[in-house]
Amino acid sequence: MRTIQLIIAILLFPLSIWYAVGVAVRNICFRHGILKSVPTSIPTIGIGNLRMGGTGKTPHTEYLIRLFSDKHTALLSRGYGRKTKGFVLADGTNSARELGDEPAMISHKFPDLTVAVCEDRVEGVERLSQENNPPELVLLDDVYQHRQIKPTLMILLTEYGDPFFEDRILPFGNLREFRSGSRRADIIVVTKCPPLMSETKRNEYRRKLKLSSKQALFFSNIDYQQPQPLYNGTEWQPVKKVLLVTGIANPTPLIHHIEKQCTVKHLNFPDHHDFTATDCQQIIKAFNTIKETSKAVITTEKDAMRLLSPSIKEMLQELPIFYIPIQVSFLEGDTFDKAIKKII
Repeated sequence: MRTIQLIIAILLFPLSIWYAVGVAVRNICFRHGILKSVPTSIPTIGIGNLRMGGTGKTPHTEYLIRLFSDKHTALLSRGYGRKTKGFVLADGTNSARELGDEPAMISHKFPDLTVAVCEDRVEGVERLSQENNPPELVLLDDVYQHRQIKPTLMILLTEYGDPFFEDRILPFGNLREFRSGSRRADIIVVTKCPPLMSETKRNEYRRKLKLSSKQALFFSNIDYQQPQPLYNGTEWQPVKKVLLVTGIANPTPLIHHIEKQCTVKHLNFPDHHDFTATDCQQIIKAFNTIKETSKAVITTEKDAMRLLSPSIKEMLQELPIFYIPIQVSFLEGDTFDKAIKKII
């Protein structure tokens, strides 16, 4: 397997050079003002990463939503995977097809939150500011490479088990831009850390991240919550075997979490996968082949939004399907909260 990966990497290396040149020229143009980064008229917090997916943007966005629950806060996202175009303001009834799975999930989860999607974040913030009751703060989801907008505060996420300083630029690696792009961040958060991460390990990350004197560093981990029923009110009961259905970038931490409690059979779909009738048949078949009466289907909270469409629900509603909500906690306690609120 390693030999195949090495061959693929070598073949992709020339493409990486051309991609890298394009990224470098673009960033130079922004650095020297040839291309403009527009400051926002209202306070904004940008959240993003250097890698392609899997760093935990959604639970960290939700953490910020809870942190600023005392403000009229809005979430603005691109709405990846949606079938609509332009600016769309959520009204509480929108599906993942209209908003994208993550904004749709957050809109349903936080009904009092203003949620909007727009490919052009500058336009999106401007449209939000023109609402009858404009937000006091806008959270900009997955905005690190959207350099046309200049957030009040930029947060960069990098995963503990797969940090950007050990990765390479696309397509040779998984980085959207050079590691040096991390210098634009005001705060860097190392996500999905072990709850008992040693100070020695933290210092190792501080050294390898090469922080500037103006950058703050924090460490967070994922807290998995009690599984919740997707289609009915059946309360979760521990089972011996689980069919795990995921369409996310990095399901490994979730697999490890569930394996501590039971045996796992995993159906792994691509990130932001739009489930079809064929997929439903595959899920049903995989569940029925598990030779154990004590069994259930578990999925992620993001995937659950895509499984709620009427056609999918009709096919799967007889299965005991649960989703696992997740939340973020910081190893430094409330130090992160104080650092954010000092700026915003």
